[in-house]
Amino acid sequence: MIRYVRATSAALIALGLFASASAAIAFDTRRPDIRHFVEHMAEAHGFNRAKLRKLLKAAQSQSSIVEAMDKPAEKAKPWFEYRSIFVTDKRIQAGVDFWLAHRLALDQASIQSGVAPEYLVAILGVETFYGQRMGHYRVLEALATLAFDYPARSKFFSDELEQFLLLTREGSIDSWSAMGSYAGAMGAPQFMPSNYRKYALDASGDGHVDLWNNWPDVLASVGNYFKEHGWISGEPVLAEANVDSSKDSGLDGRKVTLDETVGSLKSKGVSFDSALPEDAPALLIAVDEADGTHWRVGYKNFYVITRYNHSTLYAMAVQELASAVKSGVLARDTGAVGAAPAAAPAGPGEPKP
Repeated sequence: MIRYVRATSAALIALGLFASASAAIAFDTRRPDIRHFVEHMAEAHGFNRAKLRKLLKAAQSQSSIVEAMDKPAEKAKPWFEYRSIFVTDKRIQAGVDFWLAHRLALDQASIQSGVAPEYLVAILGVETFYGQRMGHYRVLEALATLAFDYPARSKFFSDELEQFLLLTREGSIDSWSAMGSYAGAMGAPQFMPSNYRKYALDASGDGHVDLWNNWPDVLASVGNYFKEHGWISGEPVLAEANVDSSKDSGLDGRKVTLDETVGSLKSKGVSFDSALPEDAPALLIAVDEADGTHWRVGYKNFYVITRYNHSTLYAMAVQELASAVKSGVLARDTGAVGAAPAAAPAGPGEPKP
C-alpha cells in the first residue's frame, strides 16, 4: 500500500521521535510552490483559491516530520532488533484479543478477499497496535510539510496532499481534524490518501468509509488492498532456507524484487522445502540475526505484503506476528473445551454476533 519508507508509531517511540518535540513554522502561501499547488487544485478540481489558501495558511510545517522521514526503523535496525519491536508477547496477546472481539467482521473480510484472517490482524498489529496508535499529527500538516519542505519526496507528497483534499471533499473526513502518522497515513490500517480513495471499502453499508472507528470497513479495506495487489488465497508466504556456503557470495538477498523462481533459487544452491511448482515466483531474503546472516525465501504473498511497506523487515514482522496470533487463537479456542470463546463487545459499526 505505502509507497514511501516509514516507521510505524511503535518504531517512532523506539527512536525517540515525538510530535510534541517538533519546531513548527506557519506556511507562507505566497511561496511559488504553494501558489502553484493552489492554482493546480483550483484549475484541475474546482477548489476555491481563497479557502484553500486560508486552510494552508493555518497549517504549520513540522521539523520533526522531516526528521522522522530520515530515520525509518526499517533502515535503522537489523532484523533481530526490528523484530523485538513488533513480535512481542504483548502484541501477540492483543492480537488474539482483537481477533476474538471482531471475529465476525474478520471472517467476512477474509472470505471476501481470500486473505487469511491472521494477516489482516497482523497488519493492524504492526501498523497501529490494533488501532490504539493511529498517529498524533494533523494529516494536513504532515502532507503539507512533506510536499513543500521535503524536496526529496516533494512530488509524491504533493500528489498525496491533492488526494487528501479530494478525499475530504468527497467524504466525511474533516480536512483540519483528521489525525494520522508523520507521513500522512490514516486510520487503523494507515492508508495514504490515494490508497484510501482507491482501496477502502464501506463494508458496514452505512454509506461512508471510516478507517478510524469502523472495524468492518478497516478489515475489508486491508483485505481488498492485498487482493488487488495479487494475493493468492491458500498459498504460503515464507520459508526457512539454507544456502550452500560455496555459493552465498554470489547471492544478494537484499532486494525486494520477485525476480527468481522456486526452481532458479534451488539451482543456485538455496535449499528449502516448498510445495509450490518450480516456476512459482520467489525471492531470496538475507536475514540479519545476532549470530550472523540467515536465509529465507519469500513467495508471491510475501511480496504482496511488501506492497504495503517496501521492506522485507516489515513483511517478516507481519508474517511472524500473524503466525503467533493464529496459534494463540487456536489455543484459546481449544482451551474452551468445545465451547466458543465469550464474545467481546462489538466494535463501532460492527454487527453484534
